[in-house]
This record gives sequence, C-alpha cells and structure tokens, in this order.
Amino acid sequence: MSANRIDLNLLRVFDAVFEDRNLALAGKRLNLSQSAISHALARMREVVGDDLFVRTARGMEPTVRALRMAGQVRGALQQIVAALGVDDFDPQVAQRKFVVAANDYITSLVLGRLSQRLCAEAPLADLVVRPSTRLDLAGQIDVGRIDIAIGIFADVPARFRSMALWEQTDVLLVNRDHPIAERAVTQQDLLAYPLVAISQGGSEEGAVSGFIVERGLARQSEMFDRDALNRAFADTPDMPRMRMSVAHSLAIPALLRHSEMLALVPSSLARELERYGELKMCATPYECPNVTVRAVWHERNDADPALQWLRQQLADVARQVRTG
Repeated sequence: MSANRIDLNLLRVFDAVFEDRNLALAGKRLNLSQSAISHALARMREVVGDDLFVRTARGMEPTVRALRMAGQVRGALQQIVAALGVDDFDPQVAQRKFVVAANDYITSLVLGRLSQRLCAEAPLADLVVRPSTRLDLAGQIDVGRIDIAIGIFADVPARFRSMALWEQTDVLLVNRDHPIAERAVTQQDLLAYPLVAISQGGSEEGAVSGFIVERGLARQSEMFDRDALNRAFADTPDMPRMRMSVAHSLAIPALLRHSEMLALVPSSLARELERYGELKMCATPYECPNVTVRAVWHERNDADPALQWLRQQLADVARQVRTG
C-alpha cells in the first residue's frame, strides 16, 4: 500500500461510517450523498485490501481490520486538525456529541449536573451515556466510540489518561424506622441483619477481588470492598449474610422500604439517597479504605479542545459531589 494513494477525505468517510454504522447518517454528518460515501468506501477498500464493513440487518458492521484501524484513524484526524490550528471550541455554538460511560449511580450523581451545564453553556452539544459495565469498555475507548469513562479503576494502562474526581468509602444505608437507625452499627448487627449490595459482575464474568480486567483496564464490578468485609470477620466463625445482590443502585430505596436489610453502598450514593428523608447513612463497624472515582480517556484526546472543555466541566461538577 502506497501512502501516495491515501486521500484524507477517505479517512474522514471511514471514521464517520465506523461511528454511525450507516451510510446515510455518515453522509449527513459529512454533507455528502450516500452514493459519494459508497464510492469513497470502495476506494478505501482498494487502498487497504479489505472489505472494512459488511452490510447486515443491524447496519454496516466493521471487519476485524476496520476495528484495528478505527482508533488510530480517529487519532490521526484529530492530530491533523490540531496541527492546522482549526480546532477552536466555542461551546456556545459548537455542535458536538459527547459520549460518556458510567454506571447508574455515577450517572445520577454527575451527569444530571453535567447536563444542566451543557444546556446553559453548550446548548447545541449532545450528551450520550453508555453503560460502563460493558465488557468491551476499554476497546470502546480505544476505537474512539467512548470519549470519557467514569468509575473506579484499579489499573489504568499507559495509553489512557485519568483525572481524580472524588474519594468515597463504603457505608451502610438503613430505613429510618430500622431498629438500629438511632445508634452506631456494630459487627454483631451485620450478623443479625442481612445485607444487600450492588454488583455488576462477579466471578462468573471473570471478576477478581471485585474488578474485571480487559485490555489492561481494571474496572470495579462490585460496588463495595468485599476484602475489607471479609477481613473484619476473619477471626469469627460467622460471616454476614449477603441476602441480595443487585445490578442497579437506584433499586436500593425500594428494597430497604419496610425491610430490616442493611445496604452496603458507596458513601457518595448514600449521601444522595439520604436527602430524600426515607433512609439514614451509617458508618461501617470496620475499617474500609477510601477509593477514588476517576475520569479516564485515551491519550490521543489530550489536546482535543472540546474534550478539554468537557473534562473541566466534569471537574467542576465533581466539586459539587464532594461538597454534597
């Protein structure tokens, strides 16, 4: 393959089709007809010697070669735009789609506030939220389909960048009518009353110590520190009973209503749910370390002015979360 045969417009078409999985949508994005998109893809196939996309009932599915190319192509296009100095970002007039990955409780804590900022400061920008629990999260960041992922990560590979947003720890939530609501919780209480916790993937999905590792990125799957809980009862014959494990944190209030279960949840979520008056937050009767919620993105997006702006908005929103 000769570099002289590469037309940068072909790379723009490839990137648009990869993102939209649809020729008509890619054409609309680039102000080109569907036939022009098809012709450009045909030329691109000749250059790389691969079909790149296969037409299916779900749209234009990328081949293995296209999946390998996508992240590098998008990064190269961004670097070219940055080098030409034509990538200024004016939030008031910019038409930009931001794609953020987060679990449900981080979505409720952060993205509601972020959406308000976008409405006020970037009225033409769109926000898409993807689940951070998907097993190909790192791959989606690699190919540029996710701009920023927010969560707790034990390991972040060198090709990614990260920013600390806030710290949190494990706490207990109880119904305000619970027998122990007005006193400190003891370890004996954890044996007397069953627990409910949030888990978005266990050992059956390959989780180790509450984290799933994929492509070098270790993301939290259990929303509590199981090791800290186990250490607290290591010298006792009994262990607390985990009666329920749920994937959706916003189900916790309904589960605790008219129940004597104790919910083991992140402190940031507990503060938010406690505001509604039905639940009370209590400290765990054992030592539990703080963990850091981070924003993670690919290194090629460091210099993108739009994503720099978005990261600043996230940092501002995180300060609101920290202060409650």
